[in-house]
Amino acid sequence: MRLSHGSAPHFGKAGPFAVLALAALALAPSAATAVPPERAAPGQRAPAGDRCPDRARVPGAERQRVACLDELTTAGTVASGHTDPADWEGLTPRDQPVPRGVPGVQIDGYFPDTSTTNGSHGWNHDAQFVIRLPERWNGGLVVAGTPGNREQYANDRALADDALAKGFAYAATDKGNTGPAFHRDGKAPGDAVAEWNRRLTQLTRAARATVARHYHRAPSRTLAAGLSNGGYLVRWQLENHPELYDGGVDWEGALWRSDGPTQLDFLPRALRHYPVHAAGGAGAGRARAALHAAGFPAGSEFLWPYHHRVYWDLTQRIYREEFDPGFDGETEAGTPYCAPGTPACDADYAYAARPEQVRKAVAKVALTGRIGKPLITLHGTLDVLLPISRDSDVYASMVRENGRGRLHRYYRVEGGTHTDSLFDTFPERLRPLAPCYRDAFAALDRWVTSDRRPPASRTVARPAGADSAYLVDNCPLGSRNRSEW
Repeated sequence: MRLSHGSAPHFGKAGPFAVLALAALALAPSAATAVPPERAAPGQRAPAGDRCPDRARVPGAERQRVACLDELTTAGTVASGHTDPADWEGLTPRDQPVPRGVPGVQIDGYFPDTSTTNGSHGWNHDAQFVIRLPERWNGGLVVAGTPGNREQYANDRALADDALAKGFAYAATDKGNTGPAFHRDGKAPGDAVAEWNRRLTQLTRAARATVARHYHRAPSRTLAAGLSNGGYLVRWQLENHPELYDGGVDWEGALWRSDGPTQLDFLPRALRHYPVHAAGGAGAGRARAALHAAGFPAGSEFLWPYHHRVYWDLTQRIYREEFDPGFDGETEAGTPYCAPGTPACDADYAYAARPEQVRKAVAKVALTGRIGKPLITLHGTLDVLLPISRDSDVYASMVRENGRGRLHRYYRVEGGTHTDSLFDTFPERLRPLAPCYRDAFAALDRWVTSDRRPPASRTVARPAGADSAYLVDNCPLGSRNRSEW
């Protein structure tokens, strides 16, 4: 069996393998007494009861565990053991506000699958999910796939807390495979990433049915949300299953297309040129120019050492292994930090020169730009894992070229980078995207519920002189003039 993956992994401060190897916290017995809703209308609190309902069943689940909790946000689930902080480490700023006051029901479980990379709850079973059903329900449902190689709780700080605080039900999937060896899942190249798409579709259908059964009412709107690999999933779902969704927010989603550009184009160039740039000397200037030409923006140089150490090498090798395992023969996922000229070195990888079968593997998961429901895309101008000029700039053009521009808003966030926790290290140079996401999500909800159109696509400037306390909690995406809605 080959494992599954498809964008860029997020590993946090502990380093890639350390974070990914951390076992998820086992669910602890909850002493909470919050009660599930009984025919609760949107915005109304459900009547009290004394147990979790037998009807809270997830269609198609092979196993599930139901808990009634006093708090569904991370303000409570960390202590109760109903999330895994290691899973979302490094994705959000340290001082990001944590909402509280959301009692309800949490369902953990898994769908049938044959791979075993997810060790959460000691289940050692992939296709795990979490569904949260707040007592005070606003009628909506948010569904998400996880970023990088992470498990189902990875979005809890970045996405779930905000959704739950607004009254949305929330569901997330581990995408069917986890960890840096995801590429072992599936029978053929590309199968692992393709499973991600199937798993989010599966979860969306099951979560919609679960919500309808729980609240005795179908959701009034279903919104997809995700960052990095999760953002890619939002794009793919709105292209391929628009009937399931009312809209989506894509936070720096990965771009896969058979004719490029993809990370298999620009990451080898980073691996090839960065060591020369870092060494200084006569070739440093040319190497720096080559990195700029590869898509890594001028002004982002202060981020290059961290990304070379944590992201670029591992990301290139494991995704290349997923789509092109034959490049390095019997070796699995290449040789870490090999020097250019070394046989089968990923620093020398040239996607355009590889056999047609490699492009066919990427085509299994390729995006087209033919979205069928409203989509808001956010991307930081200082993203040096998925550079904006090689990713969302291209995807926005694809959407327009397919005549779907009326369904799309694209916000280029000045000073944003791929991992929000880096804002804590560089508060004078960066801007976290989490508050930009919250503004985008609210704008999407207004768009799909009352046809109030979001501000026009634009570059969102980093406010001059803004301090970190402002930036960590504010990111208006544009004017609220009536003419722009």
